[in-house]
Amino acid sequence: MALIPSIFGGRRSNVFDPFSLDIWDPFEGFPSSTTLSDLPSAACETSAFANTRIDWKETPDAHIFNADLPGLKKEEVKVEVEEGRVLQISGERNKELEEKNDKWHRVERSSGKFLRRFRLPESAKVDQIKASMENGVLTVTVPKEPEKKPDVMAIDISG
Repeated sequence: MALIPSIFGGRRSNVFDPFSLDIWDPFEGFPSSTTLSDLPSAACETSAFANTRIDWKETPDAHIFNADLPGLKKEEVKVEVEEGRVLQISGERNKELEEKNDKWHRVERSSGKFLRRFRLPESAKVDQIKASMENGVLTVTVPKEPEKKPDVMAIDISG
């Protein structure tokens, strides 16, 4: 049952459910070269897992990335540096196998691949990056060069 069928074209949708996998295309019906309905169904699937949330904070000594990856093992996650200074975090959660006798009432846990990229600043020491995973949280620590302070020379004022 659609909550607001007139807006969503009668599709099965729940605007109040943050886990709803329906995608609303605001340009549907307008003449254009590409709409969401023209894309393959795999390209239209969105989920909390596919859009993995990652926090990036900077401390005086390092850049620290924290990614919530519940249920994943460290073997299912890759941390790489591409093109010199692009940090790439990727992985995949496989779908749970369905048994013939199983009757699913709701599927909210997402599956699939994820990939996030971050361009690291010039000060990043990419050869010293460390990663660890504990309780479903991946922590990537990128040390950085100490900030160079400009040399200041005091000048005596004569007079």
